[in-house]
Amino acid sequence: MKKLLLAILTCAAGLSLAACGNDSKDKFGFIFLHDEKSTYDKNFIDAAKDVCKELGVKAMLKTNIEEGEGCYNAAKELVNKGCKGVFADSFGHEEHMIRAAKEFTNVEFAHATGTHAHCLDAEKTTLTNFHNAFASIYEGRYTAGIAAGMKLNAMIEAGTITAEQAIMGYVGAFPYAEVVSGYTSFYLGAKSVCPSATMVVRYTNSWYNENAEKTVATTLIDEDKAVLISQHADSQGAPGVCEAKKVPNVFYNGSNDDLKDSYLTSSRINWRPFFRYFIQSTLEGKKMDADWTGTIANGAVEVYPANTKIAAEGTQAAMDKAVADFKAGKLHVFDTTKFTVKGAAVTTYLADVDDLGDYVGETEVIADGYFHESEFRSAPYFDLRIDGITEK
Repeated sequence: MKKLLLAILTCAAGLSLAACGNDSKDKFGFIFLHDEKSTYDKNFIDAAKDVCKELGVKAMLKTNIEEGEGCYNAAKELVNKGCKGVFADSFGHEEHMIRAAKEFTNVEFAHATGTHAHCLDAEKTTLTNFHNAFASIYEGRYTAGIAAGMKLNAMIEAGTITAEQAIMGYVGAFPYAEVVSGYTSFYLGAKSVCPSATMVVRYTNSWYNENAEKTVATTLIDEDKAVLISQHADSQGAPGVCEAKKVPNVFYNGSNDDLKDSYLTSSRINWRPFFRYFIQSTLEGKKMDADWTGTIANGAVEVYPANTKIAAEGTQAAMDKAVADFKAGKLHVFDTTKFTVKGAAVTTYLADVDDLGDYVGETEVIADGYFHESEFRSAPYFDLRIDGITEK
């Protein structure tokens, strides 16, 4: 009875033990910005529970942890409870995770979407027990963009819209490189099959705000005349608007099969490969990369099947071909022959890879005819505003 009461009180405080039947002494802690109501956090939460169960370790989950002192306190609490590794899932958690890593040097710390593990200061001093992780989700968004472009073509051929009316809308969270990289790759995928496609991006200035996402999606459709919507935002706000208005929607971080009149396809980062790597490396005492980047090839980037009810004929085959080409190294999302900036080709670009706070690019990222995204660090740094996309 005492154990049951303790478990109830622990969960009420925001700390929960996944895989409750697991008696392993090996514990790993996970810090999430929101809870399972956020599609972004749910994607991490599900992966953490699954992998910990698979590997026979105990998962200790802390949800709704703000991007401030609360993150450091959560990390410290997890360490004090015996966690051998601690992971956090939001960009603003990073400085607090670094602080914890410096204090608890016998514990491994990992962080998604962060930028500092490879270069923590101007002297490029590394912290060996702190790691960043992300994935080449631009491959998945590009592939989903192909489905969008083919849908636009079908609408043009049916006379529903003209070629000039092939306008897509994109619900973005913030004008950060992570979002810019994502919407640009989605647009390039669509444009690869629908040359007349254009796109309007509007921001909510929040990662998770269902009402704001509904409002932005509605504005994109009603005012900007978008005939297809995608998103980098974490709620069902935009998809719900699309279902009500019968506007095709490309989702993110999960499947929306129940929205059969609007859902087209989706892409996501599958965090299971990274969590296996992080947990197994920690338990085996193996050195880990400062930056880990998942790809379609290693299973960390996934694209959901096209919804045959609304997808254009041949969509799945076209998506499958793109996935095969990514795995074979034949396809590069940011091929510089496929886009321009202010009417000019981009032949050189210094990206702010080291992210020292000066907002000055220091790393040449264009070579062999394409922008090398996520190769110099795991988190995206593509922040070019290419022609054909309008930000509002």
